[in-house]
Amino acid sequence: MSRERARRRAEREAERARAAALRAEREARLARRRALTGRVAALLPRRSARIVSQGGIIARRRRTQNGVVAVLFLIAQAIVWLLWSSWAARLGALVLSLLFVPLFVTLVFDRRS
Repeated sequence: MSRERARRRAEREAERARAAALRAEREARLARRRALTGRVAALLPRRSARIVSQGGIIARRRRTQNGVVAVLFLIAQAIVWLLWSSWAARLGALVLSLLFVPLFVTLVFDRRS
């Protein structure tokens, strides 16, 4: 009985040693990666100012319009994807959508006329 317990204890200790070795290897790899990232970051120029998005009414309207256009484009592509199984039809719809998006934006959102 005690030999069996000793054998199991030895197996557990060997497993713990393997896990500790893997953990130490992983930590060493992470430390090397962090050091490399730090060296590369030190070579890159720092940004002088934070980039802040505009918050005015025109900027907000523009972001909304761009979001609407993107959602409509994605919906059109999803409908084409679901209705046609032909790759040629899907690719043709993608190309036509890419060509008609600027036309749609100009016709719907242009305020110069």
